[in-house]
Parts: sequence; structure tokens; C-alpha cells
Amino acid sequence: MPQDLSATPEAPKEDGRPKWDNKFQYILSCIGFAVGLGNVWRFPYLCQIHGGGAFLIPYFIALVFEGIPLLHLELALGQCLRKGSIGAWNTISPYLGGIGVGSWMVSILVSLFYNTVLTWVMWYFINSFQEPLPWSVCPLNENRTGFNEECYESTAVNYFWYRKTLNITPDIAESGTFQWWLILCLAACWAIVYLCTIRGIETTGKAIYVTAIFPYLVLTIFLIQGLTLPGATEGLIYLFTPKLNTLKNPRVWLDAATQIFFSLSLAFGGLIAFASYNPEKNDCEKDAVTVAIVNSMTSLYASIPVFSVLGFKATTAYWDCLDRNIIHIINEFDLPEESIMRQNYTSWISFLNSSYPEKIAGLKLKSCDLQEFLDQSVSGTGLAFIVFTQAIILMPGSQAWAILFFIMLFSLGLSSMFGNIEGVFTPLLELQILPKSAPKELLSGIICLISFLIALCFTLGSGSYWIDIFDRYAASVPLLVIAFFEVIGVVYIYKIKRKL
Repeated sequence: MPQDLSATPEAPKEDGRPKWDNKFQYILSCIGFAVGLGNVWRFPYLCQIHGGGAFLIPYFIALVFEGIPLLHLELALGQCLRKGSIGAWNTISPYLGGIGVGSWMVSILVSLFYNTVLTWVMWYFINSFQEPLPWSVCPLNENRTGFNEECYESTAVNYFWYRKTLNITPDIAESGTFQWWLILCLAACWAIVYLCTIRGIETTGKAIYVTAIFPYLVLTIFLIQGLTLPGATEGLIYLFTPKLNTLKNPRVWLDAATQIFFSLSLAFGGLIAFASYNPEKNDCEKDAVTVAIVNSMTSLYASIPVFSVLGFKATTAYWDCLDRNIIHIINEFDLPEESIMRQNYTSWISFLNSSYPEKIAGLKLKSCDLQEFLDQSVSGTGLAFIVFTQAIILMPGSQAWAILFFIMLFSLGLSSMFGNIEGVFTPLLELQILPKSAPKELLSGIICLISFLIALCFTLGSGSYWIDIFDRYAASVPLLVIAFFEVIGVVYIYKIKRKL
């Protein structure tokens, strides 16, 4: 289908557009756009709740029959017509221009909340240089006579996230105040995006070498460290043990198809924009397969260190539970210290239950089951800012690991932002909303400044509620609708036009 596009007589000739320095730079930009935060905090979660290794079956089926064909379509479209999303679909038919406009609007909306997530990452990164880590201990109360009550009743990790970072309001109806620390981080994030996208691919093409490659280095470091942690094996066994009965659930197949779709950043318009700077004879089919496979392999690769650390966290929590029960038993029965160990805890409990059932029942011991701790699934910001930060506290050299982790998240998110901004920048550049004499730097600056001003609403106390709304509605159904009309437009309308 995209091969037909490359044969079209309507394809424009050389038009003085910028070009990629080399093929690797282009592939790296597409991979950086596709590989984002979802590969680290969404894919492992789906594997966890949908049968471990069994989830890979519908995932790779969706990759072959959905992901690669749609990716091939978008790369071929941009490469052949050498235009951004709006211009490309207008070239095929003026009636399809709305597809490009829809992609452009989604790219704007996603950029707004995606860069706000990077704002949170930057805030955590800055605080990672403190010793001890600020989310590892509760702060003192105003009288300095004890710990802050709100933090003490929850956990230090939750308190730092909900109060010190978001300063969240009870509900969305109560806006709260602007958080100055988030405003400063938001301004810094948009300034970084502006500097990297100031001249389109001419600058993002240079920055992508760092932002796309560096996360793999950090993931490898986390992989080596994670595999040495106690409980890592249990985490990996839990992740990859297939539970084939889950495949009977249609939700598993739907989530697999959805993950492939969003993970490859389809229908955003960024891929069309990237491909439009390619020479017309470039093998876009091979590019589509390469980008799709690297993206999926990255998801699998990221799952290993993530679940090694989560297995460590679950094992540590399991051991803490056992230790608390052991202390209660030793004190109640006046037993010698170290008479009950983790290794013989089960046999002691069985003996005491049969000999002193009333005493044991009166202790109200907690149920300690490693499987229950492993089953505590979470994704998105909950994984990055609560579960993972809590696990980092328990690791030796926690400060260094926190710094590395948040640098990695920032790099992943920044490379995805390049694609989102390119999906906004290229169509506007082609529509010439500014005079031809106006430099590209001015257009990039206007985009980033307006985006920053709009995104200020996310720094309110109710900002996280608005982020959830944007995340749920701005880039879910709209992208599916856009992709549907992309296929209809190319298969039917464009095909009919060529025959005429």
C-alpha cells in the first residue's frame, strides 16, 4: 500500500527542505519518538496483570498485523509527499485535510501534559542530590517535637509526591494555588525543548544522539544492579511465567493492540513529519520494521530491570513482615533471640498454632505472602514516583540510583517530545503562518511559549487531575479515529484518485 504511494505522479520534487545528516540519525529520531515513558511504566504493568509471558502472544500478533503496517503507511506517506501531516493529507484530497488537523491538535495536547510529566521528573531529579533523599524520611512538625502528622499517617514517599510535589487538592473543583517550584521546573523544561527544537530536525537531529542512546545505557546499569538484588529472581519469574488462561479474556487482546498503537506513536503526525525529510528512494518498509522491532525489544528489555527492582521491593517488604511477626512471637513466648528465623518461621508458626492457638490468635499477626506483595501492580506515575522511588531508598547508594533513574526518564520523555513538537512545527512551517522572512527560531519560540502558558494550569493544586483528563481523553479515542480514517483515506480515496 505505501509502495503505491512512492509511485504517485503527484509526489513533489526537490523543494529545498532540510535533510537528515544520515540514515542513522533519522532511524534514531523515529525510535526516540516511539520509545518513551510508556515502555518503562506501562508495558511491564500490562505484562504483570495479563498473565506474564502470555501477554507477549497477543502483543506480537498486534505488532505484526497492526503496528508495522500502520507505521509503514505513515512513513511512506511523509516520505513520498514530503509534507507534514496537514499538507500530506490535503495533497491526497482536500476532504482528508481534517486528518492532518486532528493529528496536529493531538500533538499539541499531548505535548502540554507530557512536558508536565517531565516537570515532575526534573523536580525529583533536583531533589535527588539531597542526602538523605527527601522522600525517605518524614519532615518534622512545626514545633519540631515529632514527625509531620500527615506524613506519619501515610508514608514519606507518598507525602513527598502528593504534598511536596503536587500539593494536591481534595478534588478537581478546588483549584488550589500555583506551585512556584513546578512553575520554575516547567519553564526549564520548555526552555530545554525550545533549545533542542529551535530549528526543527537541524537541531533535534543532533540532540537525539544523546536523548535516544543514553536511556539504554542507564537501563543496562539498572539491569546489572537489579539482577544482583535479593528477590530479583522472584520478580523475573513472576513477570515471565505465562498464565495462558488469561488469553481467554478479550481485554488482554485489546490492551495488547492499544499498547502497540500508542507505543509506536501512530497518528500523531510526528512520524509523517520525520519521514518528509527523507529522500524519496529511501526504503521506508525496512525502516518501519526496524523501528517497530527496536521499540518492542526495548519494552522487553526495560521490563527486566523494572521487575528485578520490584521483586527486590516485594521481597524486602515480605522480610519486614516476617521480622515484625517474629518479634511479636519472641516477646509473647519469651523465646531466646534468633530462635525463630525467616528460614524456620513457617515451621514455628505451624507448631505454635497447634500448641497455643489462642495465644497466636491474640497476637493478630499479619499474613506474610510474597505473592501478595508481587501482585501489587501499579503503572504510570504511581510506578515512577511512588513504587520505584520507594525501592530506590532500599538500594545501597540510593542517591546515585535516584539521579540515574530520573535522568533516564527525562531523556526518554525529551526524545518523545521532539516528535510531538515536530508534528506541530512542520505543518505550521508549511502553512507559512509567519512571513517567509521570519526565522524558524521565532516559530519554535512561539510554539513553546504558548504551550508553557497553557500548561501553567497543570502547576495548580488540581493540576494532576487535569493531567489525568488529558491523558485519558486527548490521546486515546482521537488517535484511534484518526488512524481509522488514515487507512480509509489511503486504501479507498487515494486509490480511487490514482485510477482516475
